[in-house]
Amino acid sequence: MRRREFIKLLTGAAIAAPRAAIAQAPPKVFHLGTLAPGAPLDEKNPLTAILLKALEHHGYTLGKNLTLEARGAAGEVGKLPEMVRGMKAGQVDVIIAAGFPVILACKVANVPTVVAFGGGDPVATHLIDSSARPGGNITGISDNATTLSTKRLALIKQVVPKLQRVAMLWNRDDLGMSLRYDASAGAARSIGVTVQPLGVRAPDDFNGVFEAMDRDPPDAILLVADVLTNLNRKRVFDYAAAHHIPALYEYDIPWVHDGGLMSYGPDLQECFERAADLTARIFGGTRPGDLPFEEPTRYKLVINLKVAKTTGIELPMNFVALADEVIE
Repeated sequence: MRRREFIKLLTGAAIAAPRAAIAQAPPKVFHLGTLAPGAPLDEKNPLTAILLKALEHHGYTLGKNLTLEARGAAGEVGKLPEMVRGMKAGQVDVIIAAGFPVILACKVANVPTVVAFGGGDPVATHLIDSSARPGGNITGISDNATTLSTKRLALIKQVVPKLQRVAMLWNRDDLGMSLRYDASAGAARSIGVTVQPLGVRAPDDFNGVFEAMDRDPPDAILLVADVLTNLNRKRVFDYAAAHHIPALYEYDIPWVHDGGLMSYGPDLQECFERAADLTARIFGGTRPGDLPFEEPTRYKLVINLKVAKTTGIELPMNFVALADEVIE
């Protein structure tokens, strides 16, 4: 073999070897965590299914280059900081968070976090510096409590034209939900409606809530959603049904699909699809603090006509016609 041909052969082998090694290198696997104050947002959850489908469109597929660690505190929010530390130790790349207590725990642990829903106003709760430039480790989907509260009260008044008193249930220990209550109470007072404030801190407090409504029956109920009210939702459903009181909830899932009368709030499918978009950008190397907080663009009025019929609550037909979804 001539010297020149021998050198070409060696050079070609040297170039080919790294290429072969690169071709055989396994793809990077990204570790996604979901954390909720109640039940885990696992693969069986319809909202998680939306999230995973949207991530697949971005090139992240469960079982190929994506893993999922789903945890839930089952209402014991005191365990959230420990759960976040465990997920951080397990080197999750991003946590999808639901609810103010979860987001706060993620902020303290400095874990890259995307808020899916339920966090309230992140600026007012001091989770971020500003919506445009969050800073820190958190981005996600926000909500406009003042605008939503005004709309919710207007919807209740369509169902109860002579609305005078509205009972409002919320978790006093959740700062995000307390601010949402404040916005709702302000909207009610602005239209001359008396607010019956019924804050709770523990499951036993619902007994006192029902006793208060027995003494001073409200014309309608507005419930601010968080883990405590969610875990006790069936008790509220049963009370509202037994006393024929129209009740409006903030989300359709699980509230109206699980026996609530009606809801008005952000389209959770859109929220989780956009949370997936933000997650994909973080996987790609963008810092969460550089991603502006977003607000939902779609809102849904969902009515459970089956509940209305079984409880004897008459809903005006022009009101039902406004619904984006009717459960028969």
